Amino acid sequence: MFNYPRDLYVDVRIEETVATEIRFKQRTLQGQKVRRIKGALIRVFDGKRWYYGSTTDLDNIQAQIDSLAQMAAPNPRILEHPMVQAFEVNKETLLKYQQKSVIDVPLEEKQALLESILRKITDPAVVNHSSFYVDNNTVKSFYSSLGAALTFDRQICGLRFALDIVFGENRDQTVASKAATTFDELRGFKEFILEEMAKDIAFVRDAQPVIPGEYQVLLSPIATGVFTHESFGHKSESDFMVGDEAMKAEWALGKRIGRDLLTIIDDSTELGSGYTPFDDEGTRGRKTEIISQGILTGRLHSTATALALGEKPTGNARAVSFEYEPIVRMTTTYIAKGDRPLKDIIAEMDEGIFVDTIKHGSGMSTFTLAPARAYKIENGQITKPVKISVITGNVFTTLEEVDAVSQEFKLESFVGGGCGKMEQYPLPVGFGGPYTRVRKLQVQ
Repeated sequence: MFNYPRDLYVDVRIEETVATEIRFKQRTLQGQKVRRIKGALIRVFDGKRWYYGSTTDLDNIQAQIDSLAQMAAPNPRILEHPMVQAFEVNKETLLKYQQKSVIDVPLEEKQALLESILRKITDPAVVNHSSFYVDNNTVKSFYSSLGAALTFDRQICGLRFALDIVFGENRDQTVASKAATTFDELRGFKEFILEEMAKDIAFVRDAQPVIPGEYQVLLSPIATGVFTHESFGHKSESDFMVGDEAMKAEWALGKRIGRDLLTIIDDSTELGSGYTPFDDEGTRGRKTEIISQGILTGRLHSTATALALGEKPTGNARAVSFEYEPIVRMTTTYIAKGDRPLKDIIAEMDEGIFVDTIKHGSGMSTFTLAPARAYKIENGQITKPVKISVITGNVFTTLEEVDAVSQEFKLESFVGGGCGKMEQYPLPVGFGGPYTRVRKLQVQ
């Protein structure tokens, strides 16, 4: 497809994206747009340095290759370089969404779905609201001078509603959202979104401030996912460890950091917002067990970090778009499901907190979660709603305190945000898991 210069390694990543956005303020249409974006990132490696270039002119790719090659130093032994030898050479076409592409759904139909929910927002406690529908269909192609030739697609669509809710002195902004990989699937979530709004309205009306202290905490699947992503997933991204002996010692493979019931996985083959069948270096996506039955067993890698740490690439070299080089990023990260019914786990709790939904989370060694909806657990029952600012803990201490995971399990996809790292934001990721009980966490 391209004329690759001799004695250099070259790869080309091409992205063709069609994205829709429809926005409302109250019931007034604020914007409606469809964007079509095409671009490519070209990389050239001479054994000592990488040379990068990006372009939105796909007819100009060969000229970009030639220009970058002029800056590089030809290396007759480039094929013997450990980095080049570590690159996978995959050849495959994997197009999952050709028959169910969001591109083929009329814009009017997308707007009608959004408006059908807007008409149901009638509670006077909702004093203001905004909403949007978004979708994204991206086809990626990857070629290398080693012979890699890949074409694959990914797709996501979703709805998001932000409500300003006021009951006297009680007021809050809440969010109800849902994402799917096809528009037909998204249609089926209309009632779910309306139910989430009703729960938010009741929560703002009735919730009382929590008494700060140390509590046993039960995390819902979405809260489990945010905890896993923010508190542990980022620590597993191995570029943090390269050149950092303290981090490598903390992350010594074979180290026990939890009970046998705890397994944490990053799986790029799961359909949803984290779906990455091949990463941006052409490495095949896979399921990586970061913790296996309480033991540290893996970390997430690009080709460079795998080489630096003497391990294998895991398919986690990802870029937010063709304008950026790939770095180590999560895909769909979750705690594996357990074998205990949720009702039995709750029944054992005399006093605790149930975290139902999450506003946001952050952390590395110490993490914080900001709950949106949370409830007291008393005498084995979920009872009254409580306002919580943050839940905090040390990552490794908290993992040791996980003492129950449910057989009920759910993975989530999202719209209206993503994962941020360095200057690359927002990267689509997925997360979730079972209901997870932690014996003690600080609640404020």
